[in-house]
Amino acid sequence: MSLQDDLTAVQRSLDDLVRSVGRLEQQVGASLDIRRVRTDTDHLRESVELLRAATAAAPAAQGAKAPASSASEGMVTIPDTPYDRAMWAGIDDLDDEGLGARDRHAP
Repeated sequence: MSLQDDLTAVQRSLDDLVRSVGRLEQQVGASLDIRRVRTDTDHLRESVELLRAATAAAPAAQGAKAPASSASEGMVTIPDTPYDRAMWAGIDDLDDEGLGARDRHAP
C-alpha cells in the first residue's frame, strides 16, 4: 500500500470510530467519560489531518532539494584485512567486549 492509501484507510477507520462514539453517546448520555472519548476522537481526527498535510508537503519539499545522490556514497566499505595491532597497544586493562576480563571466568 502507498502512504496515501494508508492515510485514507486510517481516515475511514477514524470516521467509523467517530460515528460509533456518536451512537454510544446517544445510548449512554453526555457524561464526563463520553466527553473524554469524544475529545480523544477529535484529537485523533486533527492529528490525521496534520499528518496528511505534512506528507503532502513532504514530496514538494523533497523535489526542491538537490538531486538525490547515489546509494554508494552513503555506504562505508569495511576491509577484510586485520586491524593494525598498534591500535590496541597500551590498552591491556580493557576487557574484550562480550568475553569478560582475562583473569576471571564467566559465571
